[in-house]
Amino acid sequence: MFGFHYRLERKAIGLVLGIIFVASIGGIFEIAPLFTIHQTVEDAPNMRVYTPLELAGRNIYTREGCYACHSQMIRTLRDEVERYGPYSLAVESKYDHPMLWGSKRTGPDLARIGGKYSDEWHVAHLINPRDVVPESIMPRYNWLSHTALRTDDLSAHLRAQRAVGVPYTDEMIANAAADAAAQSAPESPLVEGLTKRYGEATTVRSFDGNPAELTEMDALIAYLQILGRLTDVATHPASAAGE
Repeated sequence: MFGFHYRLERKAIGLVLGIIFVASIGGIFEIAPLFTIHQTVEDAPNMRVYTPLELAGRNIYTREGCYACHSQMIRTLRDEVERYGPYSLAVESKYDHPMLWGSKRTGPDLARIGGKYSDEWHVAHLINPRDVVPESIMPRYNWLSHTALRTDDLSAHLRAQRAVGVPYTDEMIANAAADAAAQSAPESPLVEGLTKRYGEATTVRSFDGNPAELTEMDALIAYLQILGRLTDVATHPASAAGE
């Protein structure tokens, strides 16, 4: 074996061809599945995009490094499904750029956290986790409740998402700041435009309990409350497929 390798090293062309052959094996295993991706990834006709407020919350979630301690992918193991809910499907992350599946679970998986707890619970948990989970080692994020959410750049964020395949319309991009404000202010006259663009099922309420001010707490809770709820394909596969 070593003799063959030594002889091959003395022939530059043969060595190059050998390297290409060995490297192509890994490439084939990575590329070949892409030819059948439409048969392996589920369809989700009712899949909706993140609203500007939810997208802003996702950006805060990423900025604060929440993905380092929380995964967002439930495996197909029985104990995982019993603890967290239906296992995650690839289509549920189709509008996540970057995806936040994660592999570290210092805290629980958050793939199905949406709607599990009230907004008030999330506010208390983010201000001081020990108030609701005494054994928690999660740091406090109390400043989010009095930090105004920046909205002047939301249109740029939506435009960037569209560049990588998220179907935001020109109207959604143009009204991003107004839609973010409307989602946390139920009495706002802008709510009608928000629901027209994102659907009647869009959650509109004061997430941090203070509709007079749009904060980073509003955005982060709006994002957490939509996790696992962008589509119901995992819980109602037949209805999601239009059958």
